Amino acid sequence: MGFPKIRMRRLRSTDSMRRLVRETSLSVDDLVYPLFVRAGEGIKEPIKSMSDCFHFSPDMIGDEAAEVASLGIPAVLLFGLPESKDEQGSEAWAEDGVVQQSIREIKKRTPELLVITDTCLCAYTEHGHCGVIKDGKIDNDATCELLAKMALSHAQAGADIIAPSDMMDGRVRYIRECLEENGFCEVAIMSYAAKFASAFYGPFRDAAESAPSFGDRRSYQMDPANAEQAMREIALDIEEGADIVMVKPALSFLDIIYRAKQRFNCPMAAYNVSGEYMMLNKAADAGLLDRDAATLEVLYSMKRAGADIVITYSAKVVAGLLKG
Repeated sequence: MGFPKIRMRRLRSTDSMRRLVRETSLSVDDLVYPLFVRAGEGIKEPIKSMSDCFHFSPDMIGDEAAEVASLGIPAVLLFGLPESKDEQGSEAWAEDGVVQQSIREIKKRTPELLVITDTCLCAYTEHGHCGVIKDGKIDNDATCELLAKMALSHAQAGADIIAPSDMMDGRVRYIRECLEENGFCEVAIMSYAAKFASAFYGPFRDAAESAPSFGDRRSYQMDPANAEQAMREIALDIEEGADIVMVKPALSFLDIIYRAKQRFNCPMAAYNVSGEYMMLNKAADAGLLDRDAATLEVLYSMKRAGADIVITYSAKVVAGLLKG
């Protein structure tokens, strides 16, 4: 029953035929668009390290959110750059903090748009690490208590989904219990469940002004060599109350996304991180590849691996391509 009776090219003969038998779908409904908000007024400044990305002040974020919503993108992910930093990162849970202001502004302008908030201390601390430092080391449990305060302040401001990205042990449980105790039982948690210590975060750390001032993050972010450990991390976060789990980065960890989707009955997010995004953009700028075609190919690989949700700086461009 081989060739010539079976000709696989029959199912690739026209665009309509290819669409009819396509196995993997990519929809605007799958997309989350990250946004960077910083203290100040009247700010919309290009981010030098990331093409077509901007810093917005809270009073300017509403227009951007309205554009995102008009494209059909269902959610944004907020990262905050505070006015000042301290040892504990206390602006992270301030009622008038930059993220808290931005949540209220977005919800006022586009109440239907889901607001996800990155919940981590790295951009708020003087040292740039993701937790409280005691005797030169990260104090895991003390950090979890502060992350819960940060999450609660985001929920009080109107956030729909809390996204802890710190990789502290037990932080999902701390956050879930804090939200429940304060009446925010409907606020979801999307945990950065398998976040690897990656070389692909460089442009983001410039954009978020969150690079550590000493050492590195390998004592809390995962070793890129470990897959089974990632499965344990994901299982624990689900057990502690995560509604959605994330693998970060996505492109160099497609095997982790695939294994996790096969093992866990849980919505799976993939973060197409800044280094992946800029690697493609720089190649396109040099004329080495077709930017739009390569962007879609990359996102299809994440969907094919099992991602239900794709967080990408290309979300607005991709929304236009999918509608076009």
